[in-house]
Amino acid sequence: ARGDAASLKTNALSKVRVSNLRMEFETYSTGGENISTPPIEEPQESYPSFLGFDHGQSFYAEIEAKPTDAVIGKLSLNVLGRVPKNSINEISYENRGRSRTLLDASGELVELESLERVKVYQASVSWDDRWFQLDAFYRTGHLHWQYEGDFFGLYRDAFYGENVDIYNGEAPVGFEVAGKKSFKGLKVAFGPQLWWGANPALFVKYQRSFAGAKWTGIFQEDFAQQTQVTSSVAIPIRSTRKASLQMESRLGPFDFEGGVLWSGQPREGESFQLITDEAADAGGPLSAEDIRQDTVKSDDTFGIKGRLTYQKGRWNWYGQGGYMGLVAEAGPVSIPTFTGWGLKDSGSGNQVHGLTGVAITLGNWQVGPNFLWQKPIVGPMPHSSDLAGTPGRPRNVQDDPFAVRYNRETTAGEIMITYDPTPATWMWAWDSDVREDAKLAASLGFIVKRHHTTADAGLFISDTNSVYAFGGGTPARDLWEVRCRLVNRFGLGARMISHIYLGTAEPNGDNERLIHRFGVESRLAWPSVALGGHFKINDYGPYDYHHDHNLTYPMQVMGDISFTLGKPRWFGHPQTRLGVQATYRTLDRYSNRYLPEGQPELEQGEYYPEGLAEGREWEIRTYLHFVI
Repeated sequence: ARGDAASLKTNALSKVRVSNLRMEFETYSTGGENISTPPIEEPQESYPSFLGFDHGQSFYAEIEAKPTDAVIGKLSLNVLGRVPKNSINEISYENRGRSRTLLDASGELVELESLERVKVYQASVSWDDRWFQLDAFYRTGHLHWQYEGDFFGLYRDAFYGENVDIYNGEAPVGFEVAGKKSFKGLKVAFGPQLWWGANPALFVKYQRSFAGAKWTGIFQEDFAQQTQVTSSVAIPIRSTRKASLQMESRLGPFDFEGGVLWSGQPREGESFQLITDEAADAGGPLSAEDIRQDTVKSDDTFGIKGRLTYQKGRWNWYGQGGYMGLVAEAGPVSIPTFTGWGLKDSGSGNQVHGLTGVAITLGNWQVGPNFLWQKPIVGPMPHSSDLAGTPGRPRNVQDDPFAVRYNRETTAGEIMITYDPTPATWMWAWDSDVREDAKLAASLGFIVKRHHTTADAGLFISDTNSVYAFGGGTPARDLWEVRCRLVNRFGLGARMISHIYLGTAEPNGDNERLIHRFGVESRLAWPSVALGGHFKINDYGPYDYHHDHNLTYPMQVMGDISFTLGKPRWFGHPQTRLGVQATYRTLDRYSNRYLPEGQPELEQGEYYPEGLAEGREWEIRTYLHFVI
């Protein structure tokens, strides 16, 4: 009997194992001049807390359970050691463990330590049954359904890299079930946050072929409003209900995709503001008589879209058009068309749009012009400053049935030039950084956009995680940008990837300053050594609030060198390595934490006068990461 018990215990233990162990040890040395961050002797509550030395530790353990060959589950835990308080990149996954000061019942300040020292980092379950394939996920990415007939992009991609860690998000959370045998073609997804910022929802997709075409139907039901907000790039929209029917077919020499969308039905009957056409054309001051009220009708919940593609020899052409009702919101396009074009259908409602482009292959080269035209059916409201004295206000996606943001009236064109001598490892594949095997592959893209009008108000998150609307959008203007990507393989197995960009940019908020920026980012790896770095001029900082509020740095420089155990993997992939990273930034009147010596600290939104001495901040980080 004792032998049978021991055998059962051994069998049970053989089905559970520690599949991954990671330990991270880091130190931070920081300094600065003309900066609001105080010295270590006078720390502040906000972060960075001080200039000086600090250190941190973070540990990960992944446990894998496999009760049968058909089922496997993984659970990854993160345990915090010390959480540093001085890093100039002040937002990180480990922030949750920082101490917090609260008022107790008697009104005394109480400092709470050791918060969330242990947390589930990731979890997943895969169950391969003869009737279905089930995949459950918690902070583990999943693919969209656009390769499976989802022409309107209702079900979104959920791979975020380090971003979901930085902002301590908990997405995606849910599960997918794909039917087999009699249920082949049926797929269901359900969860509280299937992608970052999604409402709790149910998705049902069914696909089958008949009448010479492949048909796909999708239904989405949001059954609650998402309340978790961690980043302005993932602010939940209001809960909704959607359904789409789309088809793919061959029409002579063309491939056709098209469909009809029904979306936003819960917003029927809601009112919204608009200004008269005469007032919009005239410009200038507005009066109360220029503001009109209207309501969302059933016709506003429908959208239709179609696309033709043609491929023969060196020619690859597509043309797309669509009409999307006021609340007929779809989703963004997540798959490339022929090449790495940046102009795509935003998936927004309240728009009419047209797109066309041609990619011409000439040996190892490909040249591709691409064009976009879009216009909202109901235009944006003016900035709040132009609405003073009237009952009008800018719309936003949380307080109104719709808003003009990515569907802003735009005429744009681009040209993409690509050199790729090894098309088997496609330049535009999602994992091209890892798989590209050419000695040299390169792309160069140039985009010009004309925004004919302003936009409605964007949203941002305050220090207390409350959501607020800006006063409106940026003004009508032209934007341009050049982007270049280089992939090199040379000598001794070395490999380098570089991204270069140059052009103009504007914020997500309503700040009117147009910036002219330049940047280059490179990564280099050869046996046992990895290098990385960036150099940026007049560019945004690393976080979404920089882009929201138009916060820039005159210069940003970062360099990273590490020695690895085995061949280096790309940065962001856990690996045993020892390294050092140095970051240096200059600050001016448009940079947060800028505080010129002898000047008073200003209120948020105010600027110091021009001509004052630049500020600077720097950080030297050492790290030892152990992974097995």
